[in-house]
Amino acid sequence: MNSSSRSLLFVEHLLHNSPAPSPRILHQIQAQILTNPSPQSCHRLLYEFISSCFRSGDISKAFLLLRHLPKSSASLWNQLIRFSAECNPSPEFFAFYRAMLHQGIRPDKATIGLVLRFGVSLRESSNIPGAIHCQIMKLGFATDRFLLTGLLNFYSKCYCLSAAEQLFDEMSERDVIAHNAMIATLSSHGRVEEARKLFDQMPEKSSASWNSMITCYCKHNDLCAAREIFDQNPVKDVVSWNAMIDGYCKMGHMVKAREFFDRMGSAKNSVTWNTLIAGYLHHREFGTALAMFQIMQMENVRPSEVTMVSLLTVCAHLGALKMGRWIHAYIKNHRLRTDVILGNALIDMYFKCGSITEALEVFHRILVRNVFCWNSIIAGLGMSGHGEHAIEVFLEMVGREKIKPDGITFVGLLSGCSHSGLVSEGKKYFSQMHKVYGLEPKIEHYGCMVDLLGRAGYLEEALNLVETMPIPPNAIVWGSLLRACRIHKNAKLSERVTQHLLQLDPNDGANYVFLSNIYACSNRWDDVEKCRKIMIEKGVRKVPGCSSTEVNNMIHEFVVGDRSHPQFEQIYAFLVEIDREIRKLGYQPVIDSVLHDIEDEEKENAIMYHSERIAIAFGLMSTSAKEPIRVVKNLRVCSDCHEATKFIAKLFQREIIVRDRNRFHHFLNGACSCKDYW
Repeated sequence: MNSSSRSLLFVEHLLHNSPAPSPRILHQIQAQILTNPSPQSCHRLLYEFISSCFRSGDISKAFLLLRHLPKSSASLWNQLIRFSAECNPSPEFFAFYRAMLHQGIRPDKATIGLVLRFGVSLRESSNIPGAIHCQIMKLGFATDRFLLTGLLNFYSKCYCLSAAEQLFDEMSERDVIAHNAMIATLSSHGRVEEARKLFDQMPEKSSASWNSMITCYCKHNDLCAAREIFDQNPVKDVVSWNAMIDGYCKMGHMVKAREFFDRMGSAKNSVTWNTLIAGYLHHREFGTALAMFQIMQMENVRPSEVTMVSLLTVCAHLGALKMGRWIHAYIKNHRLRTDVILGNALIDMYFKCGSITEALEVFHRILVRNVFCWNSIIAGLGMSGHGEHAIEVFLEMVGREKIKPDGITFVGLLSGCSHSGLVSEGKKYFSQMHKVYGLEPKIEHYGCMVDLLGRAGYLEEALNLVETMPIPPNAIVWGSLLRACRIHKNAKLSERVTQHLLQLDPNDGANYVFLSNIYACSNRWDDVEKCRKIMIEKGVRKVPGCSSTEVNNMIHEFVVGDRSHPQFEQIYAFLVEIDREIRKLGYQPVIDSVLHDIEDEEKENAIMYHSERIAIAFGLMSTSAKEPIRVVKNLRVCSDCHEATKFIAKLFQREIIVRDRNRFHHFLNGACSCKDYW
């Protein structure tokens, strides 16, 4: 063995046993391979080099090597294409395929199979499957059933129905896989009857055939027909059961979904559990979703990243920080892959549970951060009242990281400016959307600007923006202006705005409540009564305030005047004691927005038992002296509860974090993070 061969063997051994060679080592090995008299003779070395490039995240060196080799093979290019598609979510692999053709390397069946397999990610380019079709014909694979079926599936995923139909009709031999692909294609285009006709005509059916038809009917909300096919299916595998459970979940039939789930017995897989948990989450049955996860653990079913995302979303909705932290610890201990999706779920959970520090820690640990990660941080900081910090993150995103913002980025940024009173900054970034970043403001961006101007007291400017915006204003935009009118007690403009809202949505009880509050603040009790009568006549009801808090890993929910809790007597007695003590500190009830024309003492009693006050009292009773109280409310915190909570935080020397419908309030030492600007 000559020295050159020994050197190549040593290099091959080094590559094979090195987890991720440094760029310098890869560059040296690349140079040695290219300067070797016959590098193409050592196929294994080339294979190891390409593998090492992907392990090190340096695709370019593998690509440059194949481009400069005097001779290379289709199998090496196949390896490059496969690794690129598996390791990188971008469509870069198709550029490698084109480069292979440009180099004069003839693709083999494996090459075409890889492009068909991974080409779905390129479905926005509808001409690509046609180009691959031409390649199949030119290369002499026109009768290859495997490739033609893959092409049929490609056409289906790219929504090229006519091309798929023509290909299917021209296939000399159509096996069960081709039939299944065509059924899926027809289903994706809403051609359910044709899909059923093709299904009935199939000479033989596989389990996938039955499942395709079940999925087709479920997708188009025909659960009766799906159930009929399910019952006729001679071999009901886990996919059949999962398809039915998914169909029932999407239609909101959770009792039926659970019935099918229980009937499966030991046949369940992780997809089954994830489907049911996601169903409960979608229909806001958060407690049941968490209970299902606990059962999942008792049955020793290993949760996946998908499970964790659903559970973190549940914790985010409930403000269940302890449970969220436990799930995060589970992810770490079981070494689940924290990709962008799971990372964003963690960031969202921590922000919505009021833990900004932990949200930022997760963000900084994500190695590859895309625009969604940055959007989560900007939105979370803005919602928490840290508008200046949100702007700093935005500038880092577009400056140092060179990531182009999208419409969601600006919703978070403008909301952050609104919640922090940064009027000039908000105007600046709103104008930059189109001028600098080429983004046309949408209805949600105009809504943010109306909210920003209105909160700051620029009501006329906000009204002018609503009346001159190029998009017809919706209820959200008018609602933002109405809230501003309430903050600044402008009854005249409130009436005008409410008329627009009632025209857009006459059944939204919140509009009547807002108007009633404005009248109540102005002591116009006759007008308050008129609003109440209209609500009764239309059958419109005010959404009751509901607040929740987490104690000992359990979520406790309360509504205004709630007496259902087993400890309500102790809670109410404690509320009276709290009220007496905070009055000594200077608290004066804010009663001008109570809708009833009753005596002041009665009004004070009414506001004392708002849901967030009950939740705070229960939290103080049930947790240790230094533990923060976290409360989630479905409505905006009222002025009185906001004022009272500042005094409660001072009295007990506790941090109280309240997340209402609009933002976070961090109460500490008699002050709120919103600086009374909400």
